[in-house]
Amino acid sequence: MTGRVVRDDAGNRYVLEKRSGESSRVRDPETGERSHLPNESLEPVDASPLDVATAALSSEGVALVTGVPDERALGLLVELDERGPTRVRTLLDISTLCEGDLHGLLVALRAAGLLAEVTVAGERGYETTATAHTALEQLR
Repeated sequence: MTGRVVRDDAGNRYVLEKRSGESSRVRDPETGERSHLPNESLEPVDASPLDVATAALSSEGVALVTGVPDERALGLLVELDERGPTRVRTLLDISTLCEGDLHGLLVALRAAGLLAEVTVAGERGYETTATAHTALEQLR
């Protein structure tokens, strides 16, 4: 059955693309490289090919993609990463967001592990986490 996850004798995981009499064409989910391996060296793995494909991405990239709800939130994250620690009052001034919308985005990004609350000039503020910074650097 194609589209399944298999593992070879060394424990390497592959996505099975095509199976024939003696060998199978498999794809390494991390590199995309295709190869043919003997069927007797492969055994099925109880995993989704989609989960295996996601595992090939950096953990920071996955956190960014799954934690940012929309383009406004991504823009806020990029702006904070560029500015560094920023007061909430400044965020309200530089965005077109109302206080409630800004608060909602900040909560969502904190819950995703992409923002951290900090004190800036004696006031509440936010900065990007190392996870967010690394993920944004990968996109740039």
